[in-house]
Amino acid sequence: MPEQNENIVISGVGIMTCFGVGIDSLFEAMCEGRTGIHRIERFDPSGFTSQVAGELPEDEFNVRKIVPKSHRKATKVMCRDTELAVGAASDAVHNAGLVTAGTGNSDEPPTIAPSRVGCHIGAGLISAEVNELAAALVTSQNEDGSFDLAHWGNEGMQNLTPLWLLKYLPNMLACHVTIVHDCQGPSNTITCCEASSGLSIAESRRVIQRGDADACLSGGAEDRINPLALYRQHCTNRLVDSDGSTDMSTLVKPFSELAEGTAIGEGGGIMIVESLESCTDRGGTPWCTIDGIGCRQSIADSPLDIDSTAMTSAITRAMDEANCTPADIDVIIPLGAGIPEIDNAEVKGLTAVFGNALPSIPTITTIPYTGNCMAGNGAIAVGVAAKAIKEQMIPSRLGADSTAGIDAARCNARALEISKVLIVSPSEGGQCVAMILGRTET
Repeated sequence: MPEQNENIVISGVGIMTCFGVGIDSLFEAMCEGRTGIHRIERFDPSGFTSQVAGELPEDEFNVRKIVPKSHRKATKVMCRDTELAVGAASDAVHNAGLVTAGTGNSDEPPTIAPSRVGCHIGAGLISAEVNELAAALVTSQNEDGSFDLAHWGNEGMQNLTPLWLLKYLPNMLACHVTIVHDCQGPSNTITCCEASSGLSIAESRRVIQRGDADACLSGGAEDRINPLALYRQHCTNRLVDSDGSTDMSTLVKPFSELAEGTAIGEGGGIMIVESLESCTDRGGTPWCTIDGIGCRQSIADSPLDIDSTAMTSAITRAMDEANCTPADIDVIIPLGAGIPEIDNAEVKGLTAVFGNALPSIPTITTIPYTGNCMAGNGAIAVGVAAKAIKEQMIPSRLGADSTAGIDAARCNARALEISKVLIVSPSEGGQCVAMILGRTET
C-alpha cells in the first residue's frame, strides 16, 4: 500500500477545448497565439451583449466514436458536460498508455486492477437544453400567454422525458466515466465552480495516499455555451461585451486596467493521478509530480468577491506541502479571467506571497484562448502546466500590452527552465485551490 508521503504524479493528460481533443492542439495554438474564442454558432446569441465563446467545433468530436459499443445507447442521456468529461477521460487513458474496459483492447487485461482505480470529477450547474424544457413548459401556458406554475408542478413536469433528470445531474460526468473505464475504486463529484477541478485532484491524491487506490481519473469539465448558462453569467456582470466582430485576441485582458470582463467556454480535462510506484511498476512515464495542494474557503457576498487572504493561505499551504519557498516557483498560472475585481484580488493575494518579486515571475493565462470553462478551467490549467514542464516552454500570452503588478501582458512563446509551477484557482463561490506541480527527475 502507498505510504502517506509517497510521491503522487500525473501520468496522463486528457484535454477538451475549443481547439479539439488533446493537450497538443491547445498548447500549439497557445504557442502560436491563436485564440479559439469566436461568435457563438450553436444558437443565436444576438439577444445578449456578450455573443462570443470558446466553442468546440461540432465536427471535432463525437462521443459515440470513442465509447465501447456496449455504452453507445447511454450517449443518448449524456449532456454536453458529460460528453466532454468522457472525451477527456478517453484522451487521458490513451495518453498514459493504459488499458481499461473503455480502450477497446478486449484481449488485454486492464493495466491497473479496476478495484484500484478511482474517479473524481468536478462539475458545474448543468443547464438543460432549451428545446427539451420548452416542449414541456409550453404545456403549462395559459391562453393569455402567461405561465401557470401550479399546472407545471401538478402536470407539466410529467411532459419531460422519463430520463431527463439522469441527463443533467452533476454526478453523471463521473458516473459515465467510471462505467466506460470500469473504475471500481472511490468516486466523487465536486461542484465548486472554477475550484472544482483542483479540489477533485486533491481528493484523488488523498485517496491514493491513504491506500484506497493506485490511480484515479481526476479533473473537471463544463459547458457554458447554452442560453441559460450565458444568461446566468450576464446577470452576474462577469462578461465582456462583444458581437464577435472585433479582434478576439485582445478581447479578454487579464490583469489589465483596460479589462472589461471574461468570455465563456466549454471544455475541461481529466488527469491520470497515480502513485509514482504504480506508474513505475507498469512502465509509465510521469509528466510531473504533484508537490503540494492548498485549499481554502471564504464567504463571498457576490460572484465578483474573491478573498485575497484565503488565496494567500491556500498558496502558503501548498508551498508548505511542497517544501518550497516563493523563490522556487518558476511560473504561475492564475485564473486570469479579465474581470477587474477578481484580477485585482488575485494580484493582491499573490503579492502577499511573492512581494516585489511577483512582476518578475512569468505567468500563463488560458482564458483568453479557451474562455472560462468554469469547473473545467482548473483542469485545463493543470494540463497546460504539465505540458509546459514537459516541454520546458511557456506559450504566448494574449490580452493587453501592459499589466500592473504582475507579468501577464502580451508576449510570444519562449523556452524556459521550469522546475515548479503554481496554479491558482479562486472560484465564484469563494473556494480557492493552489497547486504546485514539479518536474520529474530524469
